[in-house]
Formats: sequence, structure tokens, C-alpha cells
Amino acid sequence: MNENGISGIMKMVLRFLMTIVFGIAGYQIAQFTLSLQLPLLKNIVHPYIWTAFSILFFALNGFLLTHIVWWALKKTGQLFESMVQNVSISDIVVTIIGLMVSLLLANLIAIPFIFINIPGVGFYITVALNIVFAFVGVMAFLKRRDDVWGLITHTFGKGARISLRGKNRADSETETAAAESDENMASDHCETGKKVLDTSALIDGRILDIANTGFLEGILVLPRFVLTELQSVADSSDPSRRARGRKGLGVVSELQKIKTMTVDIVDISMRELKRDKVDEALVELCKKIDAKILTTDYNLNQIARIEGIAVLNVNDLANSLKPQFLPGDMVRIDIIRPGKEQGQGIGYLEDGTMLVVEDGEGAIGSTSDIVITSMLQTSAGRMVFGKLKR
Repeated sequence: MNENGISGIMKMVLRFLMTIVFGIAGYQIAQFTLSLQLPLLKNIVHPYIWTAFSILFFALNGFLLTHIVWWALKKTGQLFESMVQNVSISDIVVTIIGLMVSLLLANLIAIPFIFINIPGVGFYITVALNIVFAFVGVMAFLKRRDDVWGLITHTFGKGARISLRGKNRADSETETAAAESDENMASDHCETGKKVLDTSALIDGRILDIANTGFLEGILVLPRFVLTELQSVADSSDPSRRARGRKGLGVVSELQKIKTMTVDIVDISMRELKRDKVDEALVELCKKIDAKILTTDYNLNQIARIEGIAVLNVNDLANSLKPQFLPGDMVRIDIIRPGKEQGQGIGYLEDGTMLVVEDGEGAIGSTSDIVITSMLQTSAGRMVFGKLKR
């Protein structure tokens, strides 16, 4: 059954339940108003007619409000999904336990109110207590999440520890030892040769070609928050961003098929790493698991080097493979547009490298022989400077 079919059935069930619940509420309200012995109801309207009218009126309202409630539930579900994507498993477990404990206490406290001799009041007090206790309980448990999670892992043993684990056998064998401390959570990723993937490297896609040639091997660590960021790009309403995100997800899928390496998807959130930005979280993860970072992002490249993290920049690799020129070498290119400075012309080498021709403005639109004068090499790319051959 497709998603629309399931959604339609759920909406029908919700409409049925809302109609029944609102009808019951109408019955209770009718009985309550009749117990007040109001003159208007006592002298004009028969009790049975008033009860039937209340039931039908409220049931109809419940039926009509289903569309609004369904829309609100869908929006709430989407918001909840986006919020949960970067939440760690330990926080989810602590939240569920806090909710269960608080609801249990709320219902125990609500027992005396059930016997209040006013129709329906005990029910609504119980609902209110459940809502209040649920909120307070969850917030309290999250405030003490570390203590609660420590108690859980201590009570249920090492198997309850959520560690940074991979899919390969070597990682799973070290998973048991990872339960002893926060440092040991990363111990199964501390072996040499690990490379943490950045979103920019996956969207760029050249990493797949490098891996297919056999120059890239070992364990590629893909943090869950990077995969989440990639998925959010793929779900973007902007067509270009959506295409880039889907390309990145496709690269991940293809990398997983290469037998000379392992793509290790690590279930860790930025909150666990105590960082708010993806770049900072990547650097912190590399420190924890003693890994290199694989990226094409210039800013991340600089930050990682400052923090002492080894960086594998795909742009650096691509630049190192480009043909090298020496001052005095000659190339033939098409000068296609003027440069930023007066008199300059711009052309491109076969590999896409920009060549700035100092006196080439007058030769725009023609193919000319250029004498190389100098080159500028950075992690962001390479620029070559030259002048027209006289």
C-alpha cells in the first residue's frame, strides 16, 4: 500500500475517533447542564431532545474539525522529524523513560479526582495532570540526562552503551570495551587510516573517482549529522540544491559498494560533541577518533589545520595533478573576456585553470600564444599569469 493510501486510512480513523469522542463530550455536557436544573431547559426542551441535540452537535463539530486536526498533526510530525534528526539515541531513550515515569505518577495522583461527583470533571483533570507531568518529567529527565543514561548503562550492562561503532568486524569486536567511559566510546574508531567525510566532498563527487582508482582505501567515517545535512539539501525546494544533495547521497551509495573500503556511518550527534556547527563538530570528531578529514571546503580546511587535524583536500589533490608550468613556457588559448584590471584578458587552460593575460584585452575573441610568467597556487585553486607572445 502506498503512502497516500495509508494516510487516507489514518485520516478516516482519526475522523471516526474524533466524532465518537466529541459525541461523548456532548453527552456529558448535556447531563451536566440538565443536573443544574436550568429553567430554560426544564420548561422548554425535553431532556432526551436536549441530550440528542448535544450529542449530534458536538459529534458534527468533531467530524468537521478532523481536517484541521489532521493538518496540525502532519505539520507537528514534520517539525518533530526535523528536530529529532540531530538528537542522539541516548537523549531519545531518556526522554521516553521520563515520559513513562511522569505519566505513571500523573495517573496515580489523578485517581482521587475520578470519584468527583461532577460528570466529566475527573476525566479532564486527569488529562490536564498528564499533560503537566509529561512536560515537567521530560524536562527534568533531560536536565539530568547524563546521570540517567549512566544509571541505564550500569543497570543493563555494557550492551546498553551506545558507542561509535562501524559495520566491520574489527569495530564490532571493540564495541564491548567501549562501554567503560566516554573516551572508550570512540575507541573502536581510533585505529589508523580513518578518514571523516565532509558534506562538501560528497557533493563534489570526485572522491568517488579517486576511490574507484584504488588510491583511497580503509575506513571512511560518515557522521550521522553529515548524512542528515546531506538529506536536508536533497529535500530542498531549490532545484539546484536538491540536485546537489541527491548527487551526494548517490556518491555515498556508490562508495558503499567499493570492496577496498568501508563506509562507517557513525550514530553521533553534534550535541554529543558539544558543538553547534557542522564544521566544528567534524573537527571535534576527528580529535576523538584520531582521524583525518576529507573535504573540499576551504574554510574547514583552514580550521582543521589550525586545530592540528590532518586534512585530505580533494582540491589540493586535483591541483597537484594538473600540468605544471615554468616561467617561459608557452601555451595556446582562447582569450574570452576582460580581466579585473585594466588591459587584462582571461582565458582557460584545458583542465579549467584560469589564465590571466596581462596585456590580453586587445586579443579578446581570438586564439593567441601566451608566455607563462608566474603561477599562484592555493587550496581554493590555481591561477596562471602570462603575457602575449611578441
